[in-house]
Amino acid sequence: MQQYTVIVERTGSNYSAYSPDVPGCIATGQTIGATLDEFRAALVFHLEGLSQDGTPWPEPQTTAHTVVV
Repeated sequence: MQQYTVIVERTGSNYSAYSPDVPGCIATGQTIGATLDEFRAALVFHLEGLSQDGTPWPEPQTTAHTVVV
């Protein structure tokens, strides 16, 4: 089991999510929760495809932090 950092961005009328460690895997949704659910499903699909192709999963390397100024 891997843990990937997911970035969620507000994009006007909805949200978009991606992981810097998994290029090409994105999702959108009306709420943050829905977007994360969609991203999780997209990530599982993406990783299953990599496994079927014999390609190793990308190693998680990204972390995210919040800085207060």
